[in-house]
Amino acid sequence: MLTLTGVNRVLCIGAHSDDIEIGCGGTVRRLLESNADVEVHWHVFSAPGRRRQEATRSAREWLRGAGRSRIRIWSFKESYFPAQWSRIKDALQSIAKDCNPDLIFTHARDDRHQDHRVLSDLTWNAFRNHDVLEYEIPKYDGDLG
Repeated sequence: MLTLTGVNRVLCIGAHSDDIEIGCGGTVRRLLESNADVEVHWHVFSAPGRRRQEATRSAREWLRGAGRSRIRIWSFKESYFPAQWSRIKDALQSIAKDCNPDLIFTHARDDRHQDHRVLSDLTWNAFRNHDVLEYEIPKYDGDLG
């Protein structure tokens, strides 16, 4: 069983409504099972239309049992993250001011999906002095490392 001593606050960053669940959801669940006091901040950067409600419901379900959780669904335009670089950077900087996580989950740096890559790059930029774990999303373009 996964146990991470000293992890009291976790930040999960995902580009789309199911990325966190697919990429690191099992790890987050295991962490919560080993420490129910963990506070989780869950940020999805794009979930247009009905996907917004889906993302919120899913996050609540995955985070059931967390000591405390904060869920935020942002409204960045899907598939256009490179063109929104500065706005996304500002969003991550605001998250950094609001949350001092012990552990961060974000997209893998070498992911070929432009939205995933932007979030990975900017996460490393905003959280330089934090422990960051990257996750991969299996998908059609076969870019898994």
